[in-house]
Amino acid sequence: MPIDYDRELNAEQRAAALAPDGPVLVIAAAGTGKTRTLTYRVAHLVERGVPPDRILLLTFTNRAAQEMLERARVLVGERVGSVWGGTFHHFAHRVLRRCVEAAGLDPGFAILDEDDAVAAMRRCTADLRKRHAHFPKPEALMDALSLARNRRADPLADLADRFADLALPESVWEETVRAYAAAKRELRAVDFDDLLERTLEVFERHPAALDYYQRKFLHVLVDEYQDTNPLQARLVDLVAGLHRNLLVVGDDFQSIYAWRGADYRNFLSFPQRYSDARVFFLETNYRSVPGILAVANASIAGNPDQFQKTLRAVRTGGEPPVRVRLRDGQHQARWVVGRVANLLGEGIPLREMAVLYRSHFHALELQMELARAAVPYSITSGVRFFEQAHIKDALAPLRLAWQPSDTLAFARLAGLLPRVGERTARSLWATLGGRWSPLVSEDLDRLAAVLPEAARTDWAAIADAFRRVDPRRPADLLGAFRAAFYDRHLSEAFEDPARRQEDLEELERFVAGYPTLGDFLHEVALLTNVDTHRPRPGTPAPDRLLLSTVHQAKGLEWRAVFLLWMDEGMFPAGRALEAGADGAAEERRLFYVAVTRARDLLCLCVPKMRRGRDGRIQYFAPSRFLEELPAGLARVETPPLW
Repeated sequence: MPIDYDRELNAEQRAAALAPDGPVLVIAAAGTGKTRTLTYRVAHLVERGVPPDRILLLTFTNRAAQEMLERARVLVGERVGSVWGGTFHHFAHRVLRRCVEAAGLDPGFAILDEDDAVAAMRRCTADLRKRHAHFPKPEALMDALSLARNRRADPLADLADRFADLALPESVWEETVRAYAAAKRELRAVDFDDLLERTLEVFERHPAALDYYQRKFLHVLVDEYQDTNPLQARLVDLVAGLHRNLLVVGDDFQSIYAWRGADYRNFLSFPQRYSDARVFFLETNYRSVPGILAVANASIAGNPDQFQKTLRAVRTGGEPPVRVRLRDGQHQARWVVGRVANLLGEGIPLREMAVLYRSHFHALELQMELARAAVPYSITSGVRFFEQAHIKDALAPLRLAWQPSDTLAFARLAGLLPRVGERTARSLWATLGGRWSPLVSEDLDRLAAVLPEAARTDWAAIADAFRRVDPRRPADLLGAFRAAFYDRHLSEAFEDPARRQEDLEELERFVAGYPTLGDFLHEVALLTNVDTHRPRPGTPAPDRLLLSTVHQAKGLEWRAVFLLWMDEGMFPAGRALEAGADGAAEERRLFYVAVTRARDLLCLCVPKMRRGRDGRIQYFAPSRFLEELPAGLARVETPPLW
């Protein structure tokens, strides 16, 4: 039976799905049926006689492609199975297997996964690490190198800029890039970024190869086009360059991944690059109640340089969003837990609620309160705040100050120093007699005397900082440790040092709020040991409240959504605002994504203050995203303290 497009699609979706050949830009706002439209576009092409194996569908996850093709299979049958559907990397891999000689690769080349690539980088930079006491960890190197390659930037310049604090000569970065390339050749392998880079090189340097794929694909379709990076956008333009039947779908309002190389200008410039492009807007929202969409529309309108559109609700009724005025983070945490309990009483399960935030540390107090209230929860990253590596590192001196016989804390602290591995740390601990404190001057000297030569310079700076800490204020160890050593170590060891530095600043503030160091460490132990039991394999997943950054929540939806710390400097984030107009615009898009995750209830939490690291009270102004809203869009609530 032919597809009844009039019945299956609304007028906006139908116009896009049945668009004539040629370049097409589908601007699909949140909750407007983007996936459904793209699915019916594939089905329409097959139904009208386009050979499925001459259709290329590019997505950002293989799962997304599989789901769309499975739905299309229901509509037009098994023919859809021969559509080239998958991620950019999946497509590039197929091209390289056919064009292996043009790419200069071994016919049986292997693909390094992330762990293998890091291991290769670790081996090929071993000599550099021996020659330089401070040299980036392979994970951090791989992240910086990958970002440069996907942005089509100069990797040497990007590495030098990313690790400027280390003051290493330019020759070091040249040697790093050269050694990594040699390691891959020796392994007869490529990494994920090579798949895209090598494919682009084949197309640009071998016209016959490009001609083959341009002729093969009559239609090219791209999902989430606003998230493409320059490398991916160039590949798409080349493959679609002959027939020019290119349909891209996305939403510039939801472009929130600039930090990993995505460039929303690929989306905005589409009508300029394809002057004959037809542009379709999907603005009918099936997800949220009108009050939530009113907040989303009003907020995003403040951004320049975008395709203006207005979400229209299909649903009616519903509660207006609530703006909750709270005293501080503790008050916020208690209020959220109480509201969650009320929603449970109304029959809404935990899995239909989510707590979203700009940065992981925003949920620190809430994690503590949920543990006290025995409310089961999960975190999208899979790692709770106090389980993260950089948090455990920073807490090691505090644990030793409280309990000088803490073997694990000592091993973690010593292991951060150059040339101190697990075996050396065990030997040091035995030499010290199994007891050591950073608050005892004699202990600082004892450790300095037995450390390897390569570790002594770093330790001298740390020990000097520890000597200046007042033993009556052991929590100050954290600030001393960060200033003397660990903030610089972040740049060497991790791929996202700025975010982790924010976490540590918040941790320092949080520790200072406890009457004693013991009180704080006991609370952490409760959170990390008592409340982290996982279900046994094979048992049904328990009903849990989800805690997530907004970035990780994109594409998901819940009946009730709580947004934490809607304060200026928190959301929007102060660091992002320092990047200027582009940073502020992306923060606004991030708020739009957060708001449009909610179907029925949206709670915007606005704490007024928190205690700073020095013990002083820090006051906040409400987020500009709330202050700019027209009066009456959000109901104001001021809960009592309890």
